Amino acid sequence: MLLTGAGRGFCAGQDLSDRNVLPGAEPPDLGYTLGKFYNPLIRRLRALEMPVVCALNGVAAGAGANLALAADIVIAAHSAKFIQAFCKLGLIPDSGGTWILPRLLGPARATALAMLGDSVSAKQAAEWGLIWRCVDDEQLMPEAEALCAHFASQPTRGLALIKKALNASWSNTLDQHLDLERDLQQEAGHTEDYQEGVAAFMEKREAKFKGR
Repeated sequence: MLLTGAGRGFCAGQDLSDRNVLPGAEPPDLGYTLGKFYNPLIRRLRALEMPVVCALNGVAAGAGANLALAADIVIAAHSAKFIQAFCKLGLIPDSGGTWILPRLLGPARATALAMLGDSVSAKQAAEWGLIWRCVDDEQLMPEAEALCAHFASQPTRGLALIKKALNASWSNTLDQHLDLERDLQQEAGHTEDYQEGVAAFMEKREAKFKGR
């Protein structure tokens, strides 16, 4: 699955004109908005049994930044940037922001980004390990599409199991995860693609995977 934005930016986040509260008026229920719309989207992206590639074509701000980080692999154009702007509105990074940032960046950088709201260039994001790669603007879509084409030709059932194992690793103990790897490897070992991969290796030819 390839996720990208239309136009100059990837996603500017919430339209604040929808959140302008007049004096004395009832404030919007942001918890309801997250529970109804944003959180289900993040959960579905993470649970998809396929690689999700994000081609970040411009600014990704607020929830838009964390939507991009919900992808499995993020490739960003050199002109793109991430902005965790929540703190400037008195809010917290949502849509998984306070969960994913410490895991990708460590507590020091995650805390600074969340509390300062500074922008992070695509180049810096790649150097920090926030994303997979930063490329020249004109190479963004060709590289992202080539990556998706590569995944489509691979043993896709095995890729789904890799994603399942990596997602579970955030909360499992080592013992729990060793057991999960055992079970998933057992499942992978019974696929046609595994048999084809071994046969192709032994016969010194390109494998022809079917996703089964």
